[in-house]
Amino acid sequence: MRAYFVTGTDTDAGKTLVTSGLLALARRHGLTTLGLKPVASGCQETAEGLRNADALALEAQTRPALPYATINPFAFAPAIAPHLAARRAGVTPTLEALVEHARAPLALARDLTLIEGAGGWRVPLNDREDLSALAVRLALPVILVVGLRLGAISHARLTGEAIRADGLRLAGWVGNLIDPGFAADDALYRDNLATLAATLDAPCLGVVPRLPSEGHAALAEAAADHLALPDVD
Repeated sequence: MRAYFVTGTDTDAGKTLVTSGLLALARRHGLTTLGLKPVASGCQETAEGLRNADALALEAQTRPALPYATINPFAFAPAIAPHLAARRAGVTPTLEALVEHARAPLALARDLTLIEGAGGWRVPLNDREDLSALAVRLALPVILVVGLRLGAISHARLTGEAIRADGLRLAGWVGNLIDPGFAADDALYRDNLATLAATLDAPCLGVVPRLPSEGHAALAEAAADHLALPDVD
C-alpha cells in the first residue's frame, strides 16, 4: 500500500483536481484506490446530509467504493476556514478524532490512498492543532500542489520547508496552472517551472494546464493525462 497526504500552497491551488487525477491514473493501471477528505467546509445540504463537492470528487475515484461518511467524516456548511466553520457548528474536530476515523479506511490497504488536506499546510484544525498534524501523526509522505500564479515560487518553497521541518518527506510536487497569464510568456513560464524543480528538491509529478470545466469525473481523467504516480521506479 502507498499512502500520501496532499497539501497545497494555498486555498484553490488545485488539490482536489490533482488528487482525483492521481486516483484516476491509478485506476487506469488497475490499482485499487482510496481518496479521503477528513475535513471539508463549504458543504451543501442534501437529502443525505451535508455534501462537499471536493469530497464527492474523491468518492467518485475510490474503488472499491466506500460510504461518503468514510470519505468525509467532518463536513461543515460555511465556506470559510474549517476550524471557524466547525466552531459555528458547535463542533471541535481533534487530531485524535481524525486519526480514529482514518484507522479503518487505511487498514483496507488500497494500492493508492490519498488524504487531501484543506487550504495550505498551516490551516488550523482547532485552536491548538493544525490539520497537517494528521500527516505527521500518520507519518505520511506529502504531495504538494503548487498553484501556478504570481508568488508560486515563494509559496512552494516555504511550504516545502515547513513539510520537511515537520519531519516528513516531500514525495513530489505538481504544478497546476491557476492564472493563464502566468504562462503567457512561454520562456518565462518554463523558467519558473525550472526554478521550482531546482528549489523544491523533489520529483515533479506533472504540470496540469487550464482544463475546461466538464464535471469532476471528466476533469479527473483530463488531469490524469498530465500526471505521474509517485514513487514509481
